[in-house]
Amino acid sequence: MIRDNQRYFNRLHVVIDAVVICIAYVLAWIYKFLILKDQRGLTLAQYCVALIGIIPLYLMLYLACNLYTSKRVQGRRLEGGNIVKANTIGILIVMAAFFPLRDVIEPIKYYSRWMLAYFYVINIVLEIIARNLIRWCLRKIRRKGFNLRHLIFVGYSGAAEAFIDRILANPQWGYKISGILDDNIARGTVYKGVKVIGSIENLTFILPENKLDEIAITLGLEEYYKLEKIVSQCEKSGVHTKFIPDYGNIIPTRPYTEDLLGLPVINIRYVPLSNTFNAMVKRLMDIVGSIICIVIFSP
Repeated sequence: MIRDNQRYFNRLHVVIDAVVICIAYVLAWIYKFLILKDQRGLTLAQYCVALIGIIPLYLMLYLACNLYTSKRVQGRRLEGGNIVKANTIGILIVMAAFFPLRDVIEPIKYYSRWMLAYFYVINIVLEIIARNLIRWCLRKIRRKGFNLRHLIFVGYSGAAEAFIDRILANPQWGYKISGILDDNIARGTVYKGVKVIGSIENLTFILPENKLDEIAITLGLEEYYKLEKIVSQCEKSGVHTKFIPDYGNIIPTRPYTEDLLGLPVINIRYVPLSNTFNAMVKRLMDIVGSIICIVIFSP
């Protein structure tokens, strides 16, 4: 049911985005030719022909920029950045496509670049407003007990407690914790209303019931040898699985990862000057600072 709901919301998002793109495009035309009263080269209908290519292009870019992923824990700032990114790439592709086509398709040579620039700005603003309205509606629905995701924790650890704290502090995420499975903590132990309901072996009986939407693997470091078996069980069931590593006391909250020929590597210590751009900025600041100091103290 949750998967069906997610597909429904994704389709609804696509429709809303297509409508927003059309509205932004028309508003850009109105602003350019009716409000600013610039000379019209083409009618609105002739301008709207371009939407046949613009709408699918933008929808594909939104998909590529992760704008159709779940909004339960996605931040507004990240979503806004992705909207700007997708629209920037989109408008560059559109303008780049117009140059070779203007000699082939006669009306294209009369398209206003300023009108496309207005469309770029208006579309970003409307997309951000529309998605924040969707986010607000979903939060209202979830606070009333609808559109919830049922979640179970596998392993009791500091990571489990930290995740529970965040879920309880953000009811708009729409998570309902069914309990914790752990081999070392006594059944019935409660942490902030979340109860240990059995051992990890019970996962074998719980998964076939198909009542879970997500599983959060929150094993302690000393129990990571169980990880392969648990992940294998979860993969067979088709339930979405999260892994929350219990390394909060060992490495910083924002380690960075790199891909070493397919091998994920977690760098524990982040050195800003290892980045070429940061090193160049540092060097430039050193030179400018030195020149300023020489000028000030030279007398």
